[in-house]
Amino acid sequence: MDDSADLNRASQAAWEQIAGWWDDYYTAAGNNAHRHMIAPAALRLLDPRPGETILDAACGNGVFARRLAGLGVRVTAFDFSTVFLERARAHTAAAGLADWVTYHHLDATAEAQLLTLGPGAFDGGVCLMALMDMPVVAPLFRAVRQLLKPAGRFVFGVLHPCFNSARGLTRLVEETDQDGQMVETYGLKITRYLTPESFHGLGIVGQPAAQYYFHRPLQQLLGEAFSAGFVLDGLEEPALTLERNPQRALSWSNFSEIPPFLIARLRPV
Repeated sequence: MDDSADLNRASQAAWEQIAGWWDDYYTAAGNNAHRHMIAPAALRLLDPRPGETILDAACGNGVFARRLAGLGVRVTAFDFSTVFLERARAHTAAAGLADWVTYHHLDATAEAQLLTLGPGAFDGGVCLMALMDMPVVAPLFRAVRQLLKPAGRFVFGVLHPCFNSARGLTRLVEETDQDGQMVETYGLKITRYLTPESFHGLGIVGQPAAQYYFHRPLQQLLGEAFSAGFVLDGLEEPALTLERNPQRALSWSNFSEIPPFLIARLRPV
């Protein structure tokens, strides 16, 4: 199966199957990675201001949309999973923010669908931890470029393509004797990066089914954004700053010098 439309349908079916499980695990507030790495970096780069209107693409359970709404921002959010949207609406109502966030059932790979939201309607946009779930990203970049106001900005977050994306990645823990003291060193072995690929994987250990991942090297990912009329003017590579997890040697919290995520800001040319 290599046709992007078929891959997108398969990816959507997988997310409909696992979205409820993900929401239960992730919770309405988001997990540690979202709260301590992804959301803070995205907020710094987006710099949302009260009264602005922000687009949240592939919003999942609405965790970031609600964070924006809590800052006095009007949010238009969309996802292709009806399960995620049902959970997002319920969480948003429970938080008393239903008047601040509007949810739509839209496909991020369908440019024409996205343009129905209104060209030039948004001060800014975000897409957090979803581009690597899409078989094609050019339609989203092109649509967002038109949906933003001329002085708008678009922030996206992904699994870091260099360190946390391709199948040719192995996390390692080595123990060495340094002057009579046993020292643990955490690192990565990367055997492939440049070749784009799609594959099944587990976003969270224990989830009921695998999901699709679409690995793109930076030259392709950013190249799609540049072709759509964006320039890159902000970048963060947050590392988890929580205490190390001795119970799980390969937890990302033990790899303090290797960023698992990349958060970037684009602006229209």
